[in-house]
Formats: sequence, structure tokens, C-alpha cells
Amino acid sequence: MTSVEYYNQCPECKSLTVLDFSKGEYICVKCGYVVEEKSYDFGPEIHSTNFEERCKNARASGSTSFSMHDFGLRTEISSSSKDYSGRPINFQSAEIMNKIKKWHPRLRTSSSKQRRLSNVLSKIKEISSLLCLPQSLVETACRDYRNFENKYEAKGKSITCIAAATIYLACKKCGVVRSIYEIVKAAGISENDRSSVKLASKYFRLMMMEMNVSFDPNYTNDATKSISNSITFTIDNYISKLSNMAKIDTKVERLALDISHKTSNNLLADGKSPNGLAAAYIYLAAVLLGVNLLQIDISNFAGITEVTIRNRCKDILNNFKMMINVRPLSNH
Repeated sequence: MTSVEYYNQCPECKSLTVLDFSKGEYICVKCGYVVEEKSYDFGPEIHSTNFEERCKNARASGSTSFSMHDFGLRTEISSSSKDYSGRPINFQSAEIMNKIKKWHPRLRTSSSKQRRLSNVLSKIKEISSLLCLPQSLVETACRDYRNFENKYEAKGKSITCIAAATIYLACKKCGVVRSIYEIVKAAGISENDRSSVKLASKYFRLMMMEMNVSFDPNYTNDATKSISNSITFTIDNYISKLSNMAKIDTKVERLALDISHKTSNNLLADGKSPNGLAAAYIYLAAVLLGVNLLQIDISNFAGITEVTIRNRCKDILNNFKMMINVRPLSNH
């Protein structure tokens, strides 16, 4: 393990790692391989619910974060014109201090690589804040970009598009349903600007290929079976999202989820838009239950065309046989 790479997986079997607090070691959950030993603990000495006690027990170094280009280990020069004892500083010393304060932030990002890293990380935090994404996802996105920046040259790439692509990759890893269009729109780019969307998609595919990240359609919540180097691809999240956006009846959503579980196939999902598959499952469930749901309505919420829904429905019906049991109505 090098100091410029940030692993959260086992190098032997590519499984997740957990921290053993008693020994300070990162251990693989599957094979027991010790990935890192004698790890640093930046947390408080004693965990407490009281704010005053928590401040007293906090370590002097504070906590580090991948979302800051210097990991948060920075020093700030006070703007006060007095020394540590409260006495005023003379004119010559104050002039020297003003020059130091002016050059201090410049020296933190002296190289072009550091300036680019600072700009991209700031853009990632800005977009994530507008989308109300959790802090864990922000840390994942920043860590992925640092790995990409350390291994490959990111010079000349659009800051906004590379930040959008990194957030989209982190959303895939953390199982958060966000489309590339939503992320690009939150970045301040017009939704009609297709060139920026294509560029962000290109950067996303580049990061996936260079960082050896793949889709895992058979993802499970079992920690021993999950692979951190694969993207969690579950159609259930997309079905639930579209159902909530379109305010569809709960029974339609449950039937759509049931159909998706029984017709899960890698060949059916390869190269297909997850929104299109989710919309097709919802439309099939609505037809089977006799709910009046138009294709144009669900396509508007999914951001796809009606032809896509019809094609996905044909794929599902051609690959699987559906048997419907009809119960006669009781006379009571």
C-alpha cells in the first residue's frame, strides 16, 4: 500500500475491509487478510453525548477529510493586530504579517496539480450540497478522484464535467439513485447543453475503465458477498424512485418489484438504461392490475421516450413467460 492511494478493499479477494478498533487494523471481511496495521485514530479520546465534554476530549489535530485538498490539516493566520499576549504589534511587524497572510493561501496551492485538485474538490462539494447528498458519498467521490488524479493525468479536462462524473460514480457505488442529467443540471449547466452531458459521460466511462470498476447486477446486502470494486446496480431503487415521483399506487410498485426480482437477467440489463427498465416494469404491473397509466406519463418522469418503454416491455416478454392466475369473484 502506497501513501498516495486510498484503498477500502482487500488486494487479495477484492472484498470490503473493516476496522478492528482494539488492534487498529483494517481486516478483510472475507479472507481475513490484514490490509493495514497500526492505523491512526483521529476520533475523540472518549465518546460522549455532551457537547462540552466532546470538545474537551477532542484531539488537537482534529479530523481529516478527503474533501479538502490538504485533508483539513491547515493553519490559519489570524487577522488580529495583536500578539499572543494581547499587546499591539508595531507597524513593521504588522506589514510583514500582512505579506505572510497574502502569500500563505497561495503557497498551499502552488502547483497546477494542487490548484486543479482544490477546484475539483470544491466543485464536488458544491454539487453535492445542491443535490443534498450525504457526507459519506462526498468522501467517496473525493477519494475516487484522488485515486484517479494520482494514477492518471487529469490535466485539460473540464472541472465541472469531471466533478459531475466523479459524483455519478460515487452515487453508483453508494446505491444513491441520481442520473447524470440531474448532476450536470445541479452543476449549473443548462439541461439542453448535450455536449456537457456527453463529456461528463465520457469522463465517467474513462474513470470506470482506468480504475477497473465494473457493474454487479447480482448485488446483495450481505457484507461477505459485496465487492467494493463493483458498482451496486439494483433496479429496485429506480422503480421506487419513479413510483414516488409519479405518485403511483403502492400495489403497482410492489408488483413491479416482484416482476423485476423474478425476471432478473444479466443479458436483459446489459447496455440498457435503468430508467427504461424500471419504467417498463411499472407499466407492465399497471397493465396487469388494470390501473390506467399512460406510457407518456411514466416516460416524462423517467426522462425517456415511449418507444424505449415499448422496447423494454418486448424484451421482458420475449425472454420470460408470465403466467397469470385469475381468481373468480365471490358472490358475497
